[in-house]
Amino acid sequence: MTDSEQGQPGHRPSEERAAALTGRLVALSDGVYAIALTLLVLNISVPPELGDAAFHDALRDQLPNLGAYALSFVVIAQFWRDNRYVLDRVDASVDRGGHLALLGLGLVALLPFPTALLAEYGGTHSVATAGYAATVAAVYGTHLALLVTCEPRRRPADTVQRLAVTDLALSAAVFAASIPIAFLSAAAGMLTWLALIPVKALVTAGQRRAARREGALPIG
Repeated sequence: MTDSEQGQPGHRPSEERAAALTGRLVALSDGVYAIALTLLVLNISVPPELGDAAFHDALRDQLPNLGAYALSFVVIAQFWRDNRYVLDRVDASVDRGGHLALLGLGLVALLPFPTALLAEYGGTHSVATAGYAATVAAVYGTHLALLVTCEPRRRPADTVQRLAVTDLALSAAVFAASIPIAFLSAAAGMLTWLALIPVKALVTAGQRRAARREGALPIG
């Protein structure tokens, strides 16, 4: 976002211009997420003209890639939903918000690379598991920073928003905590991520109940 669009540094654009800039950021985000999801499948392939035994061996060899693809598809889809919720709630048109949003998009675009490393080396190499966890934790961290530091465009003091902050903070914390665990055991580091399943289920259920009471927009 240029200085001509934003005015002087630290100066907040008019509501109309802020809405237009945020709309452009949403469109850019959707494009980045679509490309990142597409890039996940590039490492999944079986060579042509294989015999029967070699064909089945090649299929088995792709199971780690398929597992990593499924994991990252779910993760990126959740990032997309979080991103849309955050941009709907905050003004990301000024310097700090715009820079945080672009940092998050850069990390999302990078995610296919640690996904490929996780598929090939995640069960045995700590750096592959830790690198994946660090990237995911960083994306959650940028979304959390956007939500808690940027000026709100919608009323922030509601239960849904507090639960959204809790969800992002816990998600970032679980992946960050798995990094040192991964250096002790790569497999244990990956198993740590399973802690998010009950956490997210409880938070999502609480958000839906709060949304019905308050007429607010849940994160998912």
